[in-house]
Amino acid sequence: MLAPAQTRARYTVSGYVRSGTDRSVLPGASVAVPALGTGVTADSTGLYSLVLPAGRHQLVISFIGYQSQTRDLNLTRTQRLSFSLPESANELGEVTVVGSGTLEQKLQTPQMSVERLTTKEARLLPALFGEVDLLKTLQLKPGVQNGGEGTSGLFVRGGSADQNLFLLDETVVYNPSHLFGLFSVFNPDAVQSVDLYKGGFPAQYGGRLSSVVDVKLREGDPQKYSVSGGLGLISSRLTVEGPIVKDKGSFIVSGRRTYFDVFTRQINKLNENTKGYDPIPDYYFYDFNAKANYKLGAKDQLFLTGYYGRDVFGFNSTNGFNFDFTWGNRVGALRWNHVFSPKLFVNTTVSATRYQYGIANKLDQFSFSLSSDIQDYALRTDFEYAPNDRHVFKAGATATSHRFGVGRLQAGSSDGSLNIGSDVTYQGQEASLYASDNFKATDKLQLEYGLRLTSFRSGTDIFGGVEPRASARYSLSSTTSLKASYAQMYQYVHLVTNSGASLPTDIWYPSRLNVKPQRSQQVATGVSFLLGQGKYLLTNEVYYKWARNQVDFRDGAQLFVNSDLDAEFLFGKGWAYGNELYLEKKQGRTTGWIGYTLAWTQRNFQPQRGTTGVNNGKDFFPTYDRRHNLTVVVLHQLSPRINLTGSFVYTSGAPTTLPGGRFLLQDIFGDNLDAVPIYPDRNTYRLAPYHRFDLGLVYKLKPRRGESDLTFSIYNAYNRRNPYFVYFDQVRDEQTDQITSYRARQVSLFPVIPSMTYNFKF
Repeated sequence: MLAPAQTRARYTVSGYVRSGTDRSVLPGASVAVPALGTGVTADSTGLYSLVLPAGRHQLVISFIGYQSQTRDLNLTRTQRLSFSLPESANELGEVTVVGSGTLEQKLQTPQMSVERLTTKEARLLPALFGEVDLLKTLQLKPGVQNGGEGTSGLFVRGGSADQNLFLLDETVVYNPSHLFGLFSVFNPDAVQSVDLYKGGFPAQYGGRLSSVVDVKLREGDPQKYSVSGGLGLISSRLTVEGPIVKDKGSFIVSGRRTYFDVFTRQINKLNENTKGYDPIPDYYFYDFNAKANYKLGAKDQLFLTGYYGRDVFGFNSTNGFNFDFTWGNRVGALRWNHVFSPKLFVNTTVSATRYQYGIANKLDQFSFSLSSDIQDYALRTDFEYAPNDRHVFKAGATATSHRFGVGRLQAGSSDGSLNIGSDVTYQGQEASLYASDNFKATDKLQLEYGLRLTSFRSGTDIFGGVEPRASARYSLSSTTSLKASYAQMYQYVHLVTNSGASLPTDIWYPSRLNVKPQRSQQVATGVSFLLGQGKYLLTNEVYYKWARNQVDFRDGAQLFVNSDLDAEFLFGKGWAYGNELYLEKKQGRTTGWIGYTLAWTQRNFQPQRGTTGVNNGKDFFPTYDRRHNLTVVVLHQLSPRINLTGSFVYTSGAPTTLPGGRFLLQDIFGDNLDAVPIYPDRNTYRLAPYHRFDLGLVYKLKPRRGESDLTFSIYNAYNRRNPYFVYFDQVRDEQTDQITSYRARQVSLFPVIPSMTYNFKF
């Protein structure tokens, strides 16, 4: 007769959870033993490790959008056991964009303020121009604000756009946007999953203040070759994947390109002889993803990741003025995964990343170019050790070498009479060390706590920080949990942007001299309820964040090619607080969620360095402050082949600065009257509220070979003219032609936009 569970020998069962369709890993999949009330979630590589008492157990393996699997296990020794989950036959009606794993997992984990997406889920939602975008899907979550009409920038819990850490297979991506911010650089065909952390950050993440967006690429099918892609309104995609050696290694190669330029060039060609015709600027973007993996043995596996993307904007006028504007990312990473034992494994990653930005123009015989870039080389290692079913220890270190090309200027004439140049470059070294423990103290109380040590050196300037992290979950009952978290973060690199420029100016700048690291602290607490026999999850989170050494710039700052850029910075403090209410449903023919955020974000920059600061040292709301944010997403299965989706978004208007009046100024002769605007405090006005309703329909076709579907979407279905910016028009007297008043005019970007995309796989 077996002894009681607590005195029995204990063994570890571990392995991978993969998709039965293409053998890709399923990070966040659940492996549970309901009879013991225990279970684990697979990590980002699909690996799980579970310590159980000896004896017979029934394992339940599940992942959203896949059929759950039950496996009987007679555990008499430590062993490896992997699982392949088949896709749900009712897949359109089964999936929705939810947090990591099932609703029960989300209730029980100590981690709060985290969301997980997969491409399969995001494809069901309506999209602008039919182009699925993962960052825009994240904007439908509570606590995540969009930057306004037509942007994909994330503003998370009061943080600015540069305070988000974007990782692609453990490698930093500095600019995640295409098309001036309308789309992200993450090709949905190549992405396996996206994790968004809004708070309670695990100790392995650092370097930014507001959020972490951790993107994992697919590994490719190790058993058979396939080709997939899509034809859309503005772009096309193509993906090829298959085995390198069957069941031992695989690859995936994916690319996409827009074709605005194909049409605009033809239009320009047809009108090149038309008098007074202004050519349409040339614009396109493309990106390329590749990933390969190979098993060296039972305990070792290599992963190679590559990304290259580029945006190209060009203008060639009839008067000899030529203008070119380009930007893009390059990423490469090599990761080695080694399993020492079922309880201990390590990932080691060597990576390189580079972001480049450049402007070049030419007028007759004179040429001018301006550029900036940032380049990193990094080494990272992460250990995970699970000695028993109560502890999971993680530890690791990262070292990064930065090279900041703050500004390069080259100007000259074709005859050689003028040739000038300037180059401002800095070096920086960043290092971190972390350790954490996920501790199941009792059946009701689970803790995750850790410490991260960071340092940064630029020249002779050295900075350092201690970043404690902690989160806790206490189960009041099987359907109710209380959660709380705390995190301190440091940010050593800063994005210098000139919002007043007609084109964005992206310069990454290191902490040095007078430019101190940005720092934040965030506390959050919440309660979660499972309702309707587990069909619904209701969560309510309250957060407060303090930020120090926030960056702004003095009026008239010279941002490009400035060897003393430190003198242009102003530093202040900020704070943000709010309440996020979230209800989600994932079972039945109708799924979806409702999210509502009530939030405040403020900044303060006191007078400094001979300036009046910002807003004369008074508190002000930044442009991304939004008081109310409501999102409603509904996915309904009309039939096994047809899925109907809809989303509604409402946000308060963005703060802006508009003149409160004007006074007349005339010369000494009483002529030449000029109306000079009088500006009040910064951002005292708000634009009109933003709201939009989108509709989508996915129709699954029945080709003779492979699979395909048609995706229809209507963006801004009721044609709401949302504000992009406001300007003032002169109102003149019809008889005297004198200015009598000024009238505010609103500029909007997108009316109702229908689109269709054909997706295929064979």
